[in-house]
Amino acid sequence: MNYNDYTFQIKKVNTLIVGTGAAGYNAACKLKKLGQDDILLISENRVGGTSRNTGSDKQTYYKLTLSGDTPDSIYEMANTLFEGKAVDGDIALCEAALSAPSFLRLVELGLPFPVNRYGEYVGYKTDHDPRNRATSIGPYTSREMTRALEEEAKMLQIPFIDHLQVIKILSDKKRSYGVICLNTNERDIKSSFVVIEAENIIYATGGPAAIYKNSVYPVSQKGASGIAFEAGVKGRNLTEWQFGLASVNPRWNVSGTYMQALPRFISTNEDGSDEKEFLNDFFTSSGDMLSKVFLKGYQWPFDVRKVDGGSSIIDILVYLETCKGRKVFLDFTKDPLDGNFDFNSLSKEAYSYLEKAGALVKKPIERLRIMNSPAISFYKDKGVDLTKEPLQISLCAQHNNGGLDINCWWESNLKHFFVVGEAAGSHGVYRPGGSALNAGQVGSTRAATYISKKYNSFTFDDNSFEKVLYSSLDDVISLSKNTLKDEENVLKIKDEITTKMSESGGAIRDKAKITSLLDEINALLNNFEKEVCYSEPQALKYVFTLKDIIISQKCYLESMLNYTNEKGKSRGSALYTDLEEGSKPYPSLSDTFTFSLDDGSKDSLIQEMLFENNKCTFNWRRVRPIPENDDFFENTWRGYRENGNIE
Repeated sequence: MNYNDYTFQIKKVNTLIVGTGAAGYNAACKLKKLGQDDILLISENRVGGTSRNTGSDKQTYYKLTLSGDTPDSIYEMANTLFEGKAVDGDIALCEAALSAPSFLRLVELGLPFPVNRYGEYVGYKTDHDPRNRATSIGPYTSREMTRALEEEAKMLQIPFIDHLQVIKILSDKKRSYGVICLNTNERDIKSSFVVIEAENIIYATGGPAAIYKNSVYPVSQKGASGIAFEAGVKGRNLTEWQFGLASVNPRWNVSGTYMQALPRFISTNEDGSDEKEFLNDFFTSSGDMLSKVFLKGYQWPFDVRKVDGGSSIIDILVYLETCKGRKVFLDFTKDPLDGNFDFNSLSKEAYSYLEKAGALVKKPIERLRIMNSPAISFYKDKGVDLTKEPLQISLCAQHNNGGLDINCWWESNLKHFFVVGEAAGSHGVYRPGGSALNAGQVGSTRAATYISKKYNSFTFDDNSFEKVLYSSLDDVISLSKNTLKDEENVLKIKDEITTKMSESGGAIRDKAKITSLLDEINALLNNFEKEVCYSEPQALKYVFTLKDIIISQKCYLESMLNYTNEKGKSRGSALYTDLEEGSKPYPSLSDTFTFSLDDGSKDSLIQEMLFENNKCTFNWRRVRPIPENDDFFENTWRGYRENGNIE
């Protein structure tokens, strides 16, 4: 199709799946197995997503208890998820009900989850978990899930196109009609766009990873929440993130044994001079300091409840040190305090753990080698030798608990537009470790099931499609033309604006700084085509990415500002500074910040955000409770036979 001197490829499909992580592949495979053949899977970078490129020392998958004599039930697991605050009960119930089938499906695909000699899938207790529901296959659980599901997709011969960056969602703010993509392999801008007309879209693009500079997300993971907001999809719980300490290069969580090995925390000037163990300035007791470091392994996510007297003070001190323009490192080559500490000064929990592990030895690297030698090998494979050099770290964004609006079938408020994986806002303030992997499998299964039963044929006419198409084509062409100039600043602007986002809207949030940054973002958004420029065809993709980033940043910052205006206080992984009323967790820090903990008044409320005409509006609603079903078998059976109990 030719339009305004541009050539657009046109494709038409019943269901388009965007994203090749574990959730996207599962959605495609489920659709195919449910008899939906008219599908297409696309990705900007097949091997670039979070599922394939992240992990931890023991990456967790959360499921219903499937071993031992500990009682558990679907409703108990649903209640655990629901107690995470600001969680809809029907979504929690779905995630609990489908956890065992989703897990066992992965087992059937060959994932080697640990099983004992009697066939029980054993588990352990993770954070925010009252049972032993967690399991793992090691550091790369999500990567191996993705690989296994990808192999199934290949076996099912699911059509796939790589290097398509979704840059516009076609919608009339009531339903979606398809997408416009940029072919990032095409050098001729005027023939680099692809239009995909689709009855349904399953959006598996991951969280908005690129909005923060300090991030543990892989560099290749960007997310695409901004264009979803632009299309009319609501946001929910956008204030709720998970932050934690992570290495800068490579990007990796330094949880678990990386902390339990008791490394030195050192900082230097930018040029590497003036090395010092900065934690010493804030702790009067070496035993207290090292016990807090040890606990950081268990309590890896930053949690405002654990700042005053807890392990999250370590996150705060790292953050404050970086705010001084200094680099922070973990040093495993030497003992803290030049070895001038006594293991007996550690807390009982820390001492007992190290004793049982046989790790009451000198030097962090030796303790790490005893407890988790693959943790050393991992960094060595990435070019960092922990036996010889320090590891640079920062307080980083790790997971968005909020996201795009969904119902219990993972359909958004924009009809025919489904959101699965981290892009979906299924979590609340807290969540059990590993529940995100379960949510991705459950959500993609639910979306595929609904589409196969209800949306398996086209329901819109050509006039409706063309009406939204041509106005969107005008937007895309205008952005491409007007930002093409002799010079290029798009990556420079991205670096500057994401750095400011980490400083103002990260784990530590100050209302005045948020307001100031919003002014800057609004000015950039309103003058985007004048302020942003690229000079080479291959850089056009960065222009569309930057537009998505700043829309997302605006929506997230506006949500934080609305939260504070509604008298919201510090909760979860977000500390809102309050210099007038806040508590003072450590006297030496009281001049830097104070804060007040949330009183729980918003635990049963969900913040919804709608982006229209470059403005955000908000609605606070009560959570939907966990459904109380008294299912009579024959009635449920009849409904399942007739319509799969979709109604």
